[in-house]
Amino acid sequence: MIAIAGIFIVFAAILSGFLMEKGHILVLLQPAEFLIIAGAASGTLLVANPIRILKAIAEGLMGVLKGSAISKARYLDTLKMMYQFLNKVRKEGLLCVEMDVEKPQESAIFKNYPEFLKDHHALDFVCDTLRTAITGGVEPFDMDQMMELDMEVHHSAAMQPIDAIATVADSLPGLGIVAAVLGVVITMGALGGPPEQIGEKVAAALVGTFLGILLCYGVVGPVSANMRKTAEEHNEYLHVLRVLLLSFLKGAAPMIAIEMARRAIPAYVRPSFDEMEKNCKAIKAEAAEAVAA
Repeated sequence: MIAIAGIFIVFAAILSGFLMEKGHILVLLQPAEFLIIAGAASGTLLVANPIRILKAIAEGLMGVLKGSAISKARYLDTLKMMYQFLNKVRKEGLLCVEMDVEKPQESAIFKNYPEFLKDHHALDFVCDTLRTAITGGVEPFDMDQMMELDMEVHHSAAMQPIDAIATVADSLPGLGIVAAVLGVVITMGALGGPPEQIGEKVAAALVGTFLGILLCYGVVGPVSANMRKTAEEHNEYLHVLRVLLLSFLKGAAPMIAIEMARRAIPAYVRPSFDEMEKNCKAIKAEAAEAVAA
């Protein structure tokens, strides 16, 4: 919703300034110019990208409207979930979670965290790592290399739709010039007409340039920047999971592994030690109640 508010402010500020200078708002309504620019931009997007990237672009645009899903609450839930998971492993061994990683949708632990289950990249990242650890024979260093490679591949795929949108943004000023040139061509054909008609056609041509620049720097460019930040946030989330899993695989106690992961969380969403400890104590209390029952 913040992104929508931002775009509204961009247009509101520009139109308000235009009206303050006694401009006529109807002059800016040039459907033909908009059709040329938007149609050509959409066409270049289709030419330059396969279907999978176009689908990813649509998902990314929906993500911009919804806002980032990686929040402080999400990190707290993840630390709580992994503490519960690692405690189970420490008490019963890695084999006890084999069914959890093979069928995470049916896992008694994972089912309590629907946001994590919906994030299939993070879910696969954790399950594939633990699945490899259960198989055995892999040193922590090699496991870390595998996780790093997984993150690089995921990040590269996440950047492709963003780069595609950024390319469209870069092309919009040029397409605005194309629309303006076409407007000038039409104007040249009307040179023998009345001055008012010629003025309207020149204005329409200039609106083409205006629209191209506005859409580039006021809409499409900021949207691609928002998508880039969202991809970076998710990569940071995977990095936290990587630190946590590697610490545990090196032999750290669950609480130490959780604390290592907490230190890796970006400062603006990092929970305090007290918040993390409170979450972990809640897990212990729930486990005690379950045993008593």
